[in-house]
Amino acid sequence: MKLISWNVNGLRACMQKGFMDFFNEADADVFCLQETKLQEGQIEMELPGYHQYWNYAVKKGYSGTALFTKQEPIRVTYGIGVEEHDQEGRVITAEFADYYVVTVYTPNSQRELTRLAYRMEWEAAFLNYVKGLAEKKGVIFCGDLNVAHEEIDLKNPKTNHKNAGFTDEERACFTTVVQNGFIDSFRHFYPDQTDAYSWWSYMGNARAKNVGWRIDYFVVSESLQDRLEDAKIHPQVMGSDHCPVELDIRS
Repeated sequence: MKLISWNVNGLRACMQKGFMDFFNEADADVFCLQETKLQEGQIEMELPGYHQYWNYAVKKGYSGTALFTKQEPIRVTYGIGVEEHDQEGRVITAEFADYYVVTVYTPNSQRELTRLAYRMEWEAAFLNYVKGLAEKKGVIFCGDLNVAHEEIDLKNPKTNHKNAGFTDEERACFTTVVQNGFIDSFRHFYPDQTDAYSWWSYMGNARAKNVGWRIDYFVVSESLQDRLEDAKIHPQVMGSDHCPVELDIRS
């Protein structure tokens, strides 16, 4: 079973840059999106063979997630059940027989860390949410988590220390996730791989130079560890400032 996650940084723009070419080529069983930047009715996607689920932010042209799946889920829910965190369309959960699949777009702490305090509240609430799911069955959550966990996960750790996405607080939150029974699937398979990034700034020709960050993840319950087959990053796929990431598991 193949799962793909991609922060498309505006789906309508990405559609003009080859989104459907990659979507069709990937032929994923589950395809998750973040930062769709859409409201209902602003796009019509013909995806034969897929069930479509969308979560839109109240604010227009902002945030938003989507989940496309070949197998119809048992149930689909939107948000994490906390009103203050469910205004920006950041989470969709699809329940299947053996596990949940969650697409998530974690809030960015922003320049000058203006949203770091809110981010910390979000982190606690989201971890509580996925831990609750994991009490019932395995969880696979994926998306733009807006954090590079370790120094190996970005090109310039020293100059970015205390910048949004690489603060001690954000990194500690991800460590807490791992300590609560979850696996960073890419590092599970490739603990020492360097220069493996999923996001590059549009500034300074960063992508061509591979001056990037790994901030897009598939995080998996330890209960599903024996079913993990591979985790991949697809830096060759253009269309956004992020590239798609992949998880392969035994059905």
